[in-house]
Amino acid sequence: MDSGTAGQKLGLEMEMVVVRRGSGAGHAVQAYPASLARLRADRGETMALGSLAGRVVSARGTLAESGLDNGFNLLESALHPVEGGPGGLDRLAAAVYTELRDVQQALAEEDAAVLNAGEHPASPLDPDHYHALRVPRPIYDDIVGYRGWLHRVGIDAKAQNSPCTSVPIHDAARAVNVVTALAPAFVALFANSPLENGRVTGRKDNRMTMWDRMFRHARFAGDLRVHRMPERPFEDLGDYFRWMFEGDTPARSLPLASASGYKHDTTVFLDGNPSLGQFLRAPSWPGRRSDNREPVVLTPQTAHFEYAQFSNFLDARWRYKLASHCPLPELLAQWRRPGGIESLYASLGVDGYIEGRVPSAVFPDRQLRREAGDDIALTAPLSPSAMQLGVMRNLAEAERLVRDYGWLNLRRLRGNAIDAALDDDLVRQLAADTLAVAAAGLESDADRRWLGYARYVLESRRTGADRLLSLWQDTPGDTASRLAAIYPERVLSL
Repeated sequence: MDSGTAGQKLGLEMEMVVVRRGSGAGHAVQAYPASLARLRADRGETMALGSLAGRVVSARGTLAESGLDNGFNLLESALHPVEGGPGGLDRLAAAVYTELRDVQQALAEEDAAVLNAGEHPASPLDPDHYHALRVPRPIYDDIVGYRGWLHRVGIDAKAQNSPCTSVPIHDAARAVNVVTALAPAFVALFANSPLENGRVTGRKDNRMTMWDRMFRHARFAGDLRVHRMPERPFEDLGDYFRWMFEGDTPARSLPLASASGYKHDTTVFLDGNPSLGQFLRAPSWPGRRSDNREPVVLTPQTAHFEYAQFSNFLDARWRYKLASHCPLPELLAQWRRPGGIESLYASLGVDGYIEGRVPSAVFPDRQLRREAGDDIALTAPLSPSAMQLGVMRNLAEAERLVRDYGWLNLRRLRGNAIDAALDDDLVRQLAADTLAVAAAGLESDADRRWLGYARYVLESRRTGADRLLSLWQDTPGDTASRLAAIYPERVLSL
């Protein structure tokens, strides 16, 4: 049951740019998940491998599910939640550094390593490169072949550091609002992607332009809408789900089986492209299987509502799992009532968290250690988690900060943060104010120490992007020469 204050459980999804050791060129892993599983099995941990189209793409154990995101050049480690409360961030840090050491060792077996960047500085984005590197997930046939997303704009290992912070059900919509509204502060402090395809982009966090580019020419205009901050805060979870599941946004393909993983299993395209709300209110709906296009008839279930929770790409999402389900008519009735989803889900048993989607991946490296010191460098991967936890534990003050800046002003500041990060004075002030709210929300100096990297960046005005740009621009020669020069300074250093 989800109860108590925010952060009773803490998790993290780390994405990592993979490069060849020495050269810094992009690298598509071959044996990485199996190597990691073998390494941990040798220590006595029970591991389970996951495969797609005959290739091993993940290794799941007691610490994490470690594998690949959209491409074989981009790792993703979804750490299992640790207990929050006193010492929670320390426990999360122990898990993070155990994972990073193992990732580093497993990659070394194929002469590869992790680069401290929010996207590879010089990887191509062309269709051939995309098809060669893309992980063979069935969902990609849906989003590319059917919905028309330009999925390849992320194939250059665009990497985020995604804090996952549990939240009580009755505070979930409030937490989505504040973490979404204060996103410019997170963008700016953790900016780490100034380069793309071997060129200076003119942006400090180019990675964050990916969603707009991916959806701009999609088949359904609503797909673009649900990655953008709405014009007003959400009133409650019912409002959040209406924004996502009704109006001009056709439902994503839905699972043929009732208990499916959204990235893995066979789904159904609904005829006529109804919204999820339309589908759920019908007795049944015709469609076609995504794998062979054979006609089927799908009967709406409460589980379809839970399954579709990933259907937006907002800067903060509420993710959840229910212990039990109710009849669909009861769900639909509660969805219409103010606070109805909150009350219903509390009775069903819900475990929910806020997934922060804004911070770019930042890791310790030689350059950061030299400029900021080892203690600050050590806090870099945990700093977004500490910041999000502090904001969510200080929700009333965070809401006051949002009101002071103005919801629509904060929406506009997001672009400034992507382009200029802390070079924009108003973004820098917002980052300082957000950090102050977060620090006040943390319970102890032991927790606040994990804000160290964010504080260093704020005070120095030198983000990961600024550090990477200085290396790139100070190195003469062609792209290969620059990557090779950057590598020893920016490779993950533990």
